[in-house]
Amino acid sequence: MKKLLLFTFLLFSLTTISQVTISPSAFEVTSQITITVNLSSTATDCNSISAPSKVYMHSGIGNDTDAWGIKTIGNWGADDGIGEMTNNNDGTWSITITPSVYYSLTSEQQSESTKMGMVFRNASGNQELKASGCADFFFDIGSFQLFLNMPTKTTTILNAGETLPINATSSTVANFTLLANNNTVDTAIQTTTYTNNYPVNETTTFELQITDGTQTESKTFEAIVIPATTEATLPNGLLDGINYNETDNTKATLVLYAPLKEFVHVIGDFNNWTIDDAFLMKKDNSKDRFWIELTGLTPQTNHMYQYIVDASIKIADPYSPVILTESNDQYINAITYPDLPAYPTGKTNHNITLLRTGDADYNWQVTNFTAPEKTDLVIYELLLRDFDALHSFDALKSRLDYIENLGINAIELMPLNEFDGNESWGYNPSFHMALDKYYGTQNAFKALVDECHRRGIAIIVDVVFNHASGQNPYYRLWNTDNGNYGGTASADNPFFNQTAKHAYSVFNDFNHSKTATRDYVKRVTQFWIDEYKIDGFRWDLTKGFTQNCTENNESCTGSYQQDRVDVLKEYADYQWDKKDDFYIIFEHLGGITEENEWANYRINEGKGIMLWNNLNGTYSDAAMGFFTDGKSNFGNVSYKQKGFAQATSSVSYMESHDEERMMYRNLNFGATNTNYNVKDLNTALKRVETAGAFFFTVPGPKMIWQFGELGYDISIDQNGRVGNKPILWEYLNDANRKSVHDTWRNLIRLKLEEPIFKTTNFEVDTNKSSGLKTIHLTLDSATENDIKYITILGNFGITAQNITPNFQQTGTWYNLLDRNMPMEVTSTTASITLKAGEFIIFGDKTFINPEDLDSDGVLNTNDTCSNTPIGATVDANGCEIFSLPANNFKLQIGNETCRNSNNGFIDISAEKNLNYSVKITGDNLNSDDAFTSSFIKNNLASGHYNVCITVENQPDYEQCYNITITEPENLSVLSKSANGKKLVSLNMSGGSLYKITLNGITMETSNSEIELTLQNGENKITVETDKICQGKFEESIFYGDELTMFPNPISNNELNVYLGELNNDKAIVELYSILGKRVYNTETTTNTLKIDATPLEKGVYLLKVVTKTANKSFKIIKN
Repeated sequence: MKKLLLFTFLLFSLTTISQVTISPSAFEVTSQITITVNLSSTATDCNSISAPSKVYMHSGIGNDTDAWGIKTIGNWGADDGIGEMTNNNDGTWSITITPSVYYSLTSEQQSESTKMGMVFRNASGNQELKASGCADFFFDIGSFQLFLNMPTKTTTILNAGETLPINATSSTVANFTLLANNNTVDTAIQTTTYTNNYPVNETTTFELQITDGTQTESKTFEAIVIPATTEATLPNGLLDGINYNETDNTKATLVLYAPLKEFVHVIGDFNNWTIDDAFLMKKDNSKDRFWIELTGLTPQTNHMYQYIVDASIKIADPYSPVILTESNDQYINAITYPDLPAYPTGKTNHNITLLRTGDADYNWQVTNFTAPEKTDLVIYELLLRDFDALHSFDALKSRLDYIENLGINAIELMPLNEFDGNESWGYNPSFHMALDKYYGTQNAFKALVDECHRRGIAIIVDVVFNHASGQNPYYRLWNTDNGNYGGTASADNPFFNQTAKHAYSVFNDFNHSKTATRDYVKRVTQFWIDEYKIDGFRWDLTKGFTQNCTENNESCTGSYQQDRVDVLKEYADYQWDKKDDFYIIFEHLGGITEENEWANYRINEGKGIMLWNNLNGTYSDAAMGFFTDGKSNFGNVSYKQKGFAQATSSVSYMESHDEERMMYRNLNFGATNTNYNVKDLNTALKRVETAGAFFFTVPGPKMIWQFGELGYDISIDQNGRVGNKPILWEYLNDANRKSVHDTWRNLIRLKLEEPIFKTTNFEVDTNKSSGLKTIHLTLDSATENDIKYITILGNFGITAQNITPNFQQTGTWYNLLDRNMPMEVTSTTASITLKAGEFIIFGDKTFINPEDLDSDGVLNTNDTCSNTPIGATVDANGCEIFSLPANNFKLQIGNETCRNSNNGFIDISAEKNLNYSVKITGDNLNSDDAFTSSFIKNNLASGHYNVCITVENQPDYEQCYNITITEPENLSVLSKSANGKKLVSLNMSGGSLYKITLNGITMETSNSEIELTLQNGENKITVETDKICQGKFEESIFYGDELTMFPNPISNNELNVYLGELNNDKAIVELYSILGKRVYNTETTTNTLKIDATPLEKGVYLLKVVTKTANKSFKIIKN
């Protein structure tokens, strides 16, 4: 049997690590050292640095527990010189430092420093060099060091009787002692070199010690003797994973596929989690499988187990139905998963498999479920975590009334298999066959599926076979992290690529060209179909199922790849072999040529693969009100425009788990004008209703994201893209959000109950720059009871618009979502006015809601008048009442032309000539008048009025309006001069047109702001509106650098003094009477001053002004 060398490298602690050396090799924290990295070395599998212009060392210093814990030096990605190395021009780069100085260590920190950590990068930080497995490099600090050169790994596996080469050196002369299983077996005195070829006959733990009399260092390593594995043929019929004994519940056979591995032990509660050769698995070399029959199991008991492969790597069974995880299970409550077994903390680590025998099979209530036709599918995509606070299968089952009432006939659950952690989207799978316990038990999931089937609802599960996380057992068995969760797949991994072969690299990339991978995928899919009776899979990221591209080549990844086409067809065949009508949906989002390969595959047998059709961008633009450059052209909702041959090929969606919510975009980015604002909540919600009308009505399967039917408006990126989102069931109490729900429910019912929505004769016109959109459907095979024609009209603009309907025929058409209100069409092209965001669905026959047979809006259970004519207005009991059209009355308001002019008016006109009475109250008015077609009330003051109109002999009819008559504001002008500039700005309000006079020159403007150029000296400004009653603004402004004053003589009891540019210096202004008495004084730093001259008597005055640069007097006259 061949010798194997495995496990964690000891090299990381040495001062010579092939690609990194330190000189001198042993050093103190205060020593000057030179660190050299060899970029050409192949000793590591984690080196992406290529032809760098600069190399940086990112390093830290600490203790044996945390080599980075005291100080870290380097700014990753910054080309700032910190840690920059010198090019030696031979493929190596060096840096010389004294650690105590380089890390600015205090004396206390120096004494605590025992280890350094480091990695290397290029200037931008997008290339790096690390130790194998992408671990950090570590180096011990101290002049007394032990360097273990052989063995190179912590654990060596060999055959009994083989020798283990041991070679070590010390930094100074020392005494060496070798211990085997705690027994001294060899010594060497006063030397710097130690060698030994130790014969190993049993599994042995070694410790090599050195001492110089005062200091001691040691290294520990292990030699494991390969046990005598029994070669035995795998019994027929056994599958990978757990095989239950149908006749003896005390037995189960475990099978593990593990090529290139030498031996495997099973550990568990039945052997106290210890390696015991009684549980050494047999090996079938021809099948690369290990197997063992466990006996003595206790039925209906929680047994647990792991495999220990080659005595080093502990893994749970790759095909575990349930796993236990020490770090996660403690957060799963007993409501979600009753009697969850406790993880055996302290006895083992890593994930373990739960094994139970003798449990009764789940008693399925529905055994003959017929899944909905693909064309009829209305799928509800759902993340349990964010759908109900209890995040469980049971919680979802309790919400099925809501989902069924909405009209949903399929639920698509985001990944349910075990993934890293508890709370995520689930696209980080670790165990593909295990049900994630955070959502509940296996039987709880089966009960959910069973109940959904009873209600006619199919269950589709999201599966992720593109990749797996580092916890996946098949990744751990062959990777560069020695069986841990990091690193990359090793070259001999039979399942995973070392690097992704596509542009969407996430986690660890499966190689689907490998037989082992394809067998794994098929085994898992078979289990989900057989065990849980699910109805379909949505395959995540199918673009990754190729071996032809590279990690960064988007062009290659997005283009046609034959190997990807073939392997996915193979998987489809396998699923259909297990369940003939199984839904297969690909999230490919790629080119139509490749997608058609799958869409048309076995279509003549009624099969064919369905493809996700992402229309989030175009529907969002339409809902927001943006149409330039085809932004809102969601025409690809039509499978024909998309390029498919049949409606079943395209699963269209406006929202998904992976796209921004339409309502969030409406509220934050919606279009606006002065009369219409998409950002308004209720307006935004109405536009989502309209989007639904142009979505559900197009033939083909549809999908919606949870709570989209309630206008969910929390951004996908709140709390991080995959983070928890608020669960807002209170939306149901909001009438406007409930309106979206009810509209979508009616649209879904229309889609599912009327054959016309399966027609192939339809046209979708969605690319008009006006935002007007239409859909026309014709059912050529319609019977006399079927709707033959449907015309759908929508205005996605933000203003009312006329639309040409192009009805398929004249005659009576019915508004199918407004109680089948009839409309006589005499011209198929006569325009119809649609309000902004409005839609109408017309049919040539009525759509009868079985819950409201007379279409009066009152459910049959509450309807006491069951045969109300179509279009009649009814009361709460469904009985016809008198009504007038909503647009019967037109009111025109006239506001006061001037304040207190009392010349406002209310003008009323009626479409129908009847005997009306009108009562107007408000602002001391209480009038009663009569009219038949029109009426005007004059001489009204500004204020609020209530106008109520009644009809003769119709005591239950009253139409009321709240009216406001306004009066114009007074003219208001705010002037502001710009310091040092020859300008004045006027900010005006109160008028619609302003007449401005500056220094005798008059201009007119409707702008509320204007800037005027001043002349030197005094500038006279007046502002008026077109209404004299609004007042007049007058002002004088002086401009110039010299000291001056105006007007002189004083007018309007105001004297203006201009002080020039003071530059914040102080000016003193004093006013004296002709008799020398000071009557006014002030200090100021502003360049203009207004003096109130009201207290001054008529006469002559002396104005004295003193500034930093001037001293001047003026004679002033007040008449």
